[in-house]
Amino acid sequence: MTQDHVPGLDLNNGVRIPQLGYGVFQIPPENTQEAVESALEAGYRHIDTAAGYRNEAAVGAAVAASGIAREDLFITTKLRNGDQARARAAFEDSREALGLEQVDLYLIHWPVPSQGLYLQAWQDLEQIYSDGLARAIGVSNFLPEHLEELTRAANVPPAVNQIELHPTFQQRALADASRRHGMAVEAYSPLGQSGDLTNSTVIEIAARHHATPAQVVLAWHLASGNIVIPKTATPERMRENLASVSVELSPLDMEQINDLDAGRRIGADPATAAFSQY
Repeated sequence: MTQDHVPGLDLNNGVRIPQLGYGVFQIPPENTQEAVESALEAGYRHIDTAAGYRNEAAVGAAVAASGIAREDLFITTKLRNGDQARARAAFEDSREALGLEQVDLYLIHWPVPSQGLYLQAWQDLEQIYSDGLARAIGVSNFLPEHLEELTRAANVPPAVNQIELHPTFQQRALADASRRHGMAVEAYSPLGQSGDLTNSTVIEIAARHHATPAQVVLAWHLASGNIVIPKTATPERMRENLASVSVELSPLDMEQINDLDAGRRIGADPATAAFSQY
């Protein structure tokens, strides 16, 4: 399986993003280069990191060591919450850490409404985009009310909203609102941090398809139109996840997984989250 087999989605500015990528959240910096090198070797070409993960430099080292042409890679990073008042400088820090002239997608990581700074930060992202230093810009963890305020003020509409989304926490209203504003929906914690893989319905569907539960959940995301960035440090699991693009779920399978929504959030609530990420 290679990234050539991975479907892509066209963002609202025409930039094409691989629909299945590799996320490095919670991978320790000292282990990240090896993990990303393994992911690239397995066939991934879309890598998602963030300044707040403290592993951008290791991602950049893996990209440099891979020998893969830059135009064949899609690299996402994100603005720390504590850097919203200095977004341009923070972006330059990320670009230096990654060793890249241009990133493919730059996101405001959380709205942090208590700071009241995300509109100011967005103006900086628009300038970064205008200067050609990011091919696309977007947001992460923005709720409908944040999207409304941002899109009213924005000159460049956000291309992506990256949100927690998995079978037991589907956030349909937020996903629908994001798409109404022209944003692609990108799912983090797409397997419910593995919690959704023990669900009996998922296990039954996996058995019917001679697939793993992870492959079934990822296939559900892909069929739902989500961009998805599963994380694993195990090369075998990397290859397994990538092979989910070959799993074709039936309408009944999709309906059964859709019915698993239980509103169970794992991460922080974007309405109140206010950590600096330093």
